[in-house]
Amino acid sequence: MPLNFKSSFAIVTHQAEVKMPSGKVDKPVIQDNRDGTVSVKYDPREEGSHELVVKYNGEPVQGSPFKFHVDSITSGFVTAYGPGLTHGVTGEPANFTISTKGASAGGLTMAVEGPSKATINYHDNKDGTVSVQYLPTAPGEYQVSVRFGDRHIKGSPYFAKITGEGRKRNQISVGSCSEVTMPGDITDDDLRALNASIQAPSGLEEPCFLKRMPTGNIGISFTPRETGEHLVSVKRLGKHINNSPFKVTVCEREVGDAKKVKVSGAGLKEGQTHADNIFSVDTRNAGFGGLSVSIEGPSKAEIQCTDKDDGTLNISYKPTEPGYYIVNLKFADHHVEGSPFTVKVAGEGSNRKREKIQRERDAVPITEIGSQCKLTFKMPGITSFDLAACVTSPSNVTEDAEIQEVEDGLYSVHFVPKELGVHTVSVRYSEMHIPGSPFQFTVGPLRDSGSHLVKAGGSGLERGVVGEAAEFNVWTREAGGGSLAISVEGPSKADIEFKDRKDGSCDVSYKVTEPGEYRVGLKFNDRHIPDSPFKVYISPDAGDAHKLEVQQFPQGNILPDAPYQFMVRKNGAKGELDAKIVAPSGTDDDCFIQAIDSEMVSVRFYPRENGIHAIHVKFNGVHIPDSPFRIKVGKDVADPAAVHASGNGLDEVKTGHKADFIINTCNAGVGTLAVSIDGPSKVAMDCTEVEEGYKVRYTPLLPGEHYITVKYNNMHIVGSPFKINAIGDKLADEGAQETSTVTVETVHKVAKGGQKTGVHLPTFKSDANKVESKGMGLKKAYIGKQNQFTICATDAGNNILYVGMYGPKGPCEELHVKHAGHNNYNVHYVVRDRGQYVLLIKWGEEHVPGSPFQIDV
Repeated sequence: MPLNFKSSFAIVTHQAEVKMPSGKVDKPVIQDNRDGTVSVKYDPREEGSHELVVKYNGEPVQGSPFKFHVDSITSGFVTAYGPGLTHGVTGEPANFTISTKGASAGGLTMAVEGPSKATINYHDNKDGTVSVQYLPTAPGEYQVSVRFGDRHIKGSPYFAKITGEGRKRNQISVGSCSEVTMPGDITDDDLRALNASIQAPSGLEEPCFLKRMPTGNIGISFTPRETGEHLVSVKRLGKHINNSPFKVTVCEREVGDAKKVKVSGAGLKEGQTHADNIFSVDTRNAGFGGLSVSIEGPSKAEIQCTDKDDGTLNISYKPTEPGYYIVNLKFADHHVEGSPFTVKVAGEGSNRKREKIQRERDAVPITEIGSQCKLTFKMPGITSFDLAACVTSPSNVTEDAEIQEVEDGLYSVHFVPKELGVHTVSVRYSEMHIPGSPFQFTVGPLRDSGSHLVKAGGSGLERGVVGEAAEFNVWTREAGGGSLAISVEGPSKADIEFKDRKDGSCDVSYKVTEPGEYRVGLKFNDRHIPDSPFKVYISPDAGDAHKLEVQQFPQGNILPDAPYQFMVRKNGAKGELDAKIVAPSGTDDDCFIQAIDSEMVSVRFYPRENGIHAIHVKFNGVHIPDSPFRIKVGKDVADPAAVHASGNGLDEVKTGHKADFIINTCNAGVGTLAVSIDGPSKVAMDCTEVEEGYKVRYTPLLPGEHYITVKYNNMHIVGSPFKINAIGDKLADEGAQETSTVTVETVHKVAKGGQKTGVHLPTFKSDANKVESKGMGLKKAYIGKQNQFTICATDAGNNILYVGMYGPKGPCEELHVKHAGHNNYNVHYVVRDRGQYVLLIKWGEEHVPGSPFQIDV
C-alpha cells in the first residue's frame, strides 16, 4: 500500500504505525524520497480493515488515521483503495482505484453522497483496475458506495472526510424589493422608532423595512415569497400604529422565481487567474428578490457587479490562484438553474507559501466556587504598572482582580469566584481593553463548546517585521477539547512555534523571511474561529526605525474635533516619516507632519470620533517602536464589556418564525453597534431602538447552526459570537454559508433608577435587628449644640446605613455620619428650631430597633 505524503522535513520527525483488525500494532517502513515527500510501505499480514496513523513531531498529520481494507489475493472479490475513500479537500479531485480481479468492469456502479453534488468520472485502465475521480465542493463527510452486480464490495460504503483546507470565499448581494406605500402621515423621528413585519399566507413572518419614498410617503420594502394576501404590521414600542395591520396583495409575477433567472457567459465554465472572468444574469422576468453570489476556491476572488442599460447584470470575479472554484448563484434564496457551478481556473498563481501546524487541545478541568481561577496572556514590552483587571460575576457584581507577572512579558489574572456560571474578565492596559478582552470565563461545567468560543489576540495578528518573531495568544479554555490548526500563508514560508501554557491558553509565534501581506488562519475542529483568517502586514527589516522615539504624547482628556500633537526625535536616523490616524469606524486620516529642526519632527492629528483610535507612525515604511499608538478619545467611550445581549432569539429558533433579542447598551457609552448573522442562508433582519438599547429581529429560512456576532466599536461583546440552532422546514435552497449584517451608531443610554441595569448593587446579607444604637442624642437635643449618638452594626452583616432627621420646619441643619471601623458609626447633628423631630435609622431597607425615634428639642 504505497501512500505519499508531501512534507519538507528530515525523516526522523515522522512516525507511522498500522493497527491491524486483530488489534495488534505493526510498524510500516518509511522511506524519504529526497524530493520533499516520504513513502510509507507496508506488507499486510491480516485480512480486513486496517488503520494507518502518521505523525509528524508527535502530532497526527492531516487526514490521519487513514483507513484501508486488505483482501486475500485469491478471494476473487472486487476491492477498492486510495486516498479518496478516506479523505480529501474541497474543490480538489479525490481519487481512488477499484481492482476488478479480472471481472468485467461492466457490472460496477459507483455513488457519492454528501454535503455537495459531486461529479464522478472514471476510466477503465484495461489492466484489471478502474481509476475513479470525484469533485466534492463543500466540506463534510461523504459516503462513497461501490457496488458490483448490485452488491456492496467489501468495505463499502466508505466514509471520506473532506476538509475545507485553504479555501477562501467571497460574497456579494444585490437586492430588488417590492415596495408598497403605507397610508397615513409619519415624521422622520417616528420613522426611527417604528418597526414593521410582514406575514405571508403560509404563516411565514419576516421583518421588512420602512423608508421615505421620493414622493414623501413611507414605503415598505420586502421580498415577496408567495402569492396572496399578506398582512403588514407596523408597531411603535410594541403597539400597532393607526391603520396597522393592513393588507397587501402579492400577484404571481412579483414573487421571486429562481427558475426564471437566465445566466450566460464563459465565466461560469472556465476562468483565468489575475483577469476579470465575466458572466451575465438576467432577472427581468423573475419577479422581486435578492440575488446573492458567492465564490469559493483556492483564493478569495474579488467580485464586482455592474448594471447594464437593459436591466441585466454583469458579474465579474478575479481569482489569484488556479484550481477549482465553486460559484453559488441564488435568487430569492433559491439556486438558479445550474447552481452551484464548478469552474476550472487556469493560469499563474501568486506564488504564496503556506505552512500549517496542528495541535490537540485537552479540555481544562472544571473550576469550582472558591477555587483559584487564572487567565494568562503574553504582552511583551509593556510596563505592568499600567495593567488592570476586573471580573464581573453572573449576578453582575464587579470586583477588581489581581495581576501577577509570571515571567518576562507573561501575566496572569487571579480571582476566586463566589458563584457558578459565565463570568466576564476585562483586562485593560492604559484603560483600554487588550486584544481578546473582554473574556468569557465559565465557573462550573461548560455550557457550550466549539470554535466560536476560541479567542485570539496579540500584536502578531496585527503587524510584524521580517526575521522577528510575531507573537499572539490563543485561548481555547471555553471551547472544550479539540484540535487547533494554525496556518500562515504569504510571500514566504513561515516558521511556526507553539507553546502550551496548560491552562486552556497557548502562545504562538511565527517568523517569515519576506515582507508583504500574510493571512494567519486559526481553525478549531476544522472550523475558523471568530475573525479568522487575520490579515497581517509584515514590514521590511526595521533599518533605522528603531532609533526614533516619541515625546510629549498627549495625556488626559482627549476630545474629538480638536487638534493635538506630539514630537518624534530622530536620534540621527535618515529618512522619511509618515503618520495616519485610524478611527474606531475604520476610516483613516493623514496626520500633519512638520520638521522643527534636523532632529525633531512634530506630528499633528485631529480625531473626529469617540472611541479608541490608533496612530500609525512609520519611518521609511516601517513602524517605529510601540506604533501603532492607541489613544482614547471622548468622554463616553464605548465599553464592549458593558453591553449585554439577551432574548429568545439567542436560544433555539424556528425557520419561518420571527425571532428577536435585545442588546442592552445602558452605561456603555456611544459607539458603533454591528450585528451579523452567519448561517446556511441569508436572513431578513433589522435593528430598532428601544428604551434599554436596541432590538434585533430576524427570520431564519434554513434549519442548522447560525452564528450571531455582536460587536461594539469593532470588539466582540461577551458571549459573541452566539451559536443558535434553527429547527423546522427548509424554506430556501442550501448553498454556501451566507452573512447578513446591520450596523447602527448608538446614542447614549442611561438605565432608569432602581431597575437592575447599568449600576448593579452588590447582594447584601444582613439583619437589621442586630443593630444597636445608643447615646443621649437619641432622646433629647439642644439648639445650636453638637448632639451625638453611636450605632453598632458589627454583628448585623453588611449593608448601607441610612440616617435622616426631620423637624417641624423641615430637615435638621446638619448631620454627620463617621465610620469608625468594623461597622461602628458616630453620628453628630445640629438643630435650630424648637419642637418635635423624627430620626430615622435604616440598615439597608429595614429600620433598626427603636427607629423611627422621636426627639424633643
